[in-house]
Amino acid sequence: MGLGSKNLSTSSFTSDEKAFMEPHNDIISTAMVVIGFVIFAALISKTYFAYDDNSLALENYRQAALIASDIAAYPPIQGSRQDLISADALDAISIPAADREMHTEFFRRFSANLDFTVEIRTDDGSHMWMIDRHETPSSDNDIIAASVPVVIELGNNALCVPGTVTVRLRKNRWI
Repeated sequence: MGLGSKNLSTSSFTSDEKAFMEPHNDIISTAMVVIGFVIFAALISKTYFAYDDNSLALENYRQAALIASDIAAYPPIQGSRQDLISADALDAISIPAADREMHTEFFRRFSANLDFTVEIRTDDGSHMWMIDRHETPSSDNDIIAASVPVVIELGNNALCVPGTVTVRLRKNRWI
């Protein structure tokens, strides 16, 4: 008797037709899942774009720092010693360029593809040289800059002052 009543209660549980169905529950559940997936995909794509922008900025900063280091060691602008930059050589290639050939060779040496500006200044601000591919420096918002310290020879090796070489790398035209 105990065994038969167990079967009967299980059987009545599965064949109970008193419950009611809600046909729209599946649509609401599916919509919630789709909305959740869309939000998740938007967050993932936003994260990827932020990562991509940051990695591009870091890559451009490294490139600007490498160019700045190369300019500091560039033989045509060296002074009486290898560790000095000559103010006279900077006068020849800075804007407006007195020596157009040296100015053109300067940019060809570092890159024909990159659009960058070089600013060399003394730490006290008394002297500044702008070297730009164009006669009038353009102002762009997408600029990455890197600086390296240098020693600038003003006139002769007895008058040397500390300064910086700053390279401002503009966003490439084809990106």
